[in-house]
Order: sequence, then structure tokens, then C-alpha cells
Amino acid sequence: MFKTIGLQPCATAKSWLTSVPIIGLLAAVPACAQTPDLILIHGKILTVDAKDSIAQAVAIRQGKIVAVGSDQEILQLAGAKARVIDLHGRTATPGLMDSHAHIAAGGLEELYSVELSDAATVDEVVRRVQAGVAKLKPGEWLTGAGWDEGKFAEHRYVLASDLDKVSPHNPVWLMHTTGHYGAANHEALRLADITAGSKDPPAGTIDRDPQGLPTGVLKESAMDAVLVLIPPPTPEQRRNGILRMVDTLHREGMTAVKDPDIGQPTWDAYRQLLDEKKLLLHVCVLWHGGTTLESAREALARIQSLPRPPDSLGDGNLLSCGAKLYMDGSGGARTAWVYKEWNKNSTGIDRGNYGYPLTNPDIYRQEVRLFHQAGVSVGTHAIGDHAIDWVVDTYAEVLKEKPTPGLRHSIIHANIPTDHAIDAMASLQKDYDAGYPESQPPFVWWIGDTYAGNFGPERSLRLNPFHTYLSRGIIWGGGSDYSVTPLPARFGIWASVERETLKGTYGAHPFGTAESVDVHTALRSYTAWAARQLFLEDKIGSIEPGKEADIAVWDKDMYTIPAAELHDLKCEMTIYNGEVVYRAKNTPVTGQ
Repeated sequence: MFKTIGLQPCATAKSWLTSVPIIGLLAAVPACAQTPDLILIHGKILTVDAKDSIAQAVAIRQGKIVAVGSDQEILQLAGAKARVIDLHGRTATPGLMDSHAHIAAGGLEELYSVELSDAATVDEVVRRVQAGVAKLKPGEWLTGAGWDEGKFAEHRYVLASDLDKVSPHNPVWLMHTTGHYGAANHEALRLADITAGSKDPPAGTIDRDPQGLPTGVLKESAMDAVLVLIPPPTPEQRRNGILRMVDTLHREGMTAVKDPDIGQPTWDAYRQLLDEKKLLLHVCVLWHGGTTLESAREALARIQSLPRPPDSLGDGNLLSCGAKLYMDGSGGARTAWVYKEWNKNSTGIDRGNYGYPLTNPDIYRQEVRLFHQAGVSVGTHAIGDHAIDWVVDTYAEVLKEKPTPGLRHSIIHANIPTDHAIDAMASLQKDYDAGYPESQPPFVWWIGDTYAGNFGPERSLRLNPFHTYLSRGIIWGGGSDYSVTPLPARFGIWASVERETLKGTYGAHPFGTAESVDVHTALRSYTAWAARQLFLEDKIGSIEPGKEADIAVWDKDMYTIPAAELHDLKCEMTIYNGEVVYRAKNTPVTGQ
């Protein structure tokens, strides 16, 4: 099927559009409206429209898609000055997007912290810390990020005793890949005044050895005593971090992201890059709402000073999308709030550990009510089944009190929802355009070995229940939670289908495959569905007339290749708002 639209500034465009039958629309379009300035031909265009249509070519004018159809149809539209990109049979999709990625913070980690995500042993972590400390003056902080005991040959935490050997005079803090716990050396513990006599703070855990001494591992709010001592990044470093991630996103065919849990310095960095016309990306942010009514009110004041979505800055480049709250902690740290005790090593039991709320449940409900009454969208971090139930019930309560369709309150992560939570999500989406899971398929892969050990055989089968969602008419936004997992959305598309762990510690598929979905659904969760969660579904998310020309070109056809190959897809070109922002070396895709 061929589709096109008329464009201004044709004075008669509106009148003839209302009088011409759709079947004859191409021939009737005025010459000024049908002349694109860029066309893509000789491709396989996965439009991700409502019918999942496939085309050969796309016409673009002034950054917007004006027609989608066959090569012949699109070439008929081209004027002498139109740029032509020959895809040489390559597959194009809408620009991929991530509904939950901490790109501003992750860019800082990549540029200014020791990289630990690929460390295979505790000893390797120690060697990297040693190399980093060698570049510092005594007393200067060393930070690192990305370690995961599930990837270590030793299958244990990094401890202060490991780090002290190579950093006796420099405080060290190494954040775990989940961001919910980390390891400090004894110099950092000394500066934070964490001793054998220290008590666990509310909603936090100081890990201890059999003698009751702190091991250096701090979870949830216990991290704060160390984090407040680390010098904050400079404005220039924040800008550099974001620019680093914009480049990475483009190389991965990604053109939009929701960056959650930001504060004023990060917003200022985004605004500056937008003003400099360097923010070649759609960014929707969630402001840090904190765990108290006071912190929620402070966030609300900031939010109320900015345009409400879908209104934005830079015509869809930068949106203030709402507030982020926390109901519980981490599946990796076993601090998420669950009904049954956490497992250890898959079949063992972590006796007495049900996790805990990070926010007092009653205070949380008041925070949500505050934002909801003000017409502000809320995204709540909830991993455990108990936490998820509390979140969806809170949303249902405030929406009943003040029915406000379209705020799209979301459940961030929503790892192991109960049947009750799934029922609530279906109802909330149908009745209020709310209750959307923003899920991370790569969790089953990148941290899947740790997750399988902690969730245990029974709970693991409920992780990311996408097939059940689909059967209930529930849609979700795909994401990475970067830097918890790697950023490329292709990993999430693959993981949605395969549900395979990285190391296979408890087997390749401890989460089963009953909740797998096909690649068509997986792609939609990283395009059209994710766009809804960024309040940008009218602008991006599909390749259709009227949408912005955000397009990714791939080396293989993801609809036909074996599912295992989705992991290794390569982006050959990324187009943002009608401009080529990335072209791979040696790509056969050509253009003028």
C-alpha cells in the first residue's frame, strides 16, 4: 500500500486533501507538496505502523516523512535536487529508542570512572583499581562502575580487603552494575565514619563479615554516606558525558531515550547542548522525586516551571516528562520488596530477607497523589512482586480519586508482577492510559546469572512476562537501564526473543522461554510503544507520513534472520530528523 501526505506551504493543500479520494492521492498531490529533498530507495522498510507494513522506499521533506511506498512510486516524487540514499537491499527501521536509560550518568562513568563491566575476576578488578590509583595523588578519590559478582570466577562480592592492598591512601568506591550497591575500601569507610558499631540506616544495608565487621559492601541508602563525599562532576564533564552517549546512540541506530532520575545540573547540561544545537536526540527526562514529601514538593516545583508533555523544548528534542520515585531496591542486591524470602544460589533461601521498601509505603502513596493531583506523570521503580502490587494499587487509587487519562504513570522494571498486578496494568491502560511497564529485557542476559541465583527457580519464570502482557493487551516500553546493562537496543530485541543468560551459571534459560515474544513485538517495544512512554508517539516510533524522519539502517533483516543473530546486528546508518548523523565505515549504503 502506498501512502503520502500533502505539505504546506501549498495554499490549496487543505482543500484538495479533503476532496481527493485516498486511492488517487499520489497523482493529485500539488507539485510543491510532493517534492522530497531526501529519498531512500532499494531497501526493505519495516515501518512498524499499525499493520506492520513493509515498503521499499521513503520520501522525506524538511526532516519529515512525506511518503512510503515502492521504489517506482517514490522515485516519481523525486526532483532534480533531491538527495538519494541507495540502501542496496538493506533493512531500515524507525530509529530505536530506550524507555529507561541513565545516559547522562552513564556517560560520566564511561569517561571518568574505571570500567569494570567486563571484569571476569575479582583479581582483575583489583588490577584495574591499582592502575587507576597510580595516576592519582594521595587522598584523591577513585571511582569505578559495572562490576557484577555473577560474572566473576570467584562468585563473590568485591570487598574492602581486596582493595586495601592497592589503595591504602586513596578512597575507592566501585558501584555495582545495578547501581543499588557497591564496594568501598577501608579509607572510604573511614572517611564516611562507617565502623563496626554503625547501624544499618533506614532502607539500607551495611554488609558484614561473620565477626560483624563491615566488608565494604554497602547497599541502597547505606551508600549515601560514601557518595556524598565524592566530588561532583563539573558542568563540562556533564556535557562531555552526554555528547559521548549521543554518539554511542547514533552508532546503534538509536534516536530517542528517557533519562530518569535527573537533577538540575543534568537538566542544565541538556539545555546547554540543546541551545548549541548539539542535542541531536529526543530526550525525555524524569526528575528525582526522592523519598520524602519535601523532596517531592521540590521536584514538583521544578516540573511546574517547564512545559508539560507533549509540549517540549526544541520541538521534541527535550521533554520534562515527570517524576521518578522508588518503591524498592534491587534484584541483584536482594533488597527488592518481595512476598517470599529471597533465594541464594538459586535453590538456597536467604532466611528472613524479604527485601524492603526504599520509601515508606504511606509516604510513597502521598507523593504519587501530590504529583497526580498536579497533572504530572510518575514513573516508579519497582522490582519485587510486593512493591509492584503497591505501585499499581496506588495508581488505581489516585486515578479513581481524580480520573486523569493520559498521564501514563509507569512501573519501572516491573520484574516479577503478580497476577493481580497484571490485571491492574490491563485495567489501568484501558481505562486511564496509565500503568505501563517500562521493562529491561537485557536483565535476563547481562545480569541474568545473578538474577537466576537470587530469584530462584519459581520466581525466575515470572521475570519480564512479555507473552502474558501481549495476551492481555498490555503494552510496554523496552529499555536497558543503562549502565546497568549495555545500551544497544538490539540486545533488548534479542533478549525479548531468546531470554538467554550470559554465563549460563544456572543453565542457559533459567527464566524459561514461555514468556518470549517474536521479533515483530520486540521491535515494536523499542519503537512505537516506547515512543508513547516518551509522549512522542505523534512524532516518532514508526515510518509513516507525517512522522519525523528518524530511521536506522541495518546490515540484516531482523524479521527473517535466526533469532540468535539479532544480538549481533550492525547499524550501518542513522538518520535523525532527516539528516545522516552516523554512517558506518565500509557500508554499501550510498548516497549523494
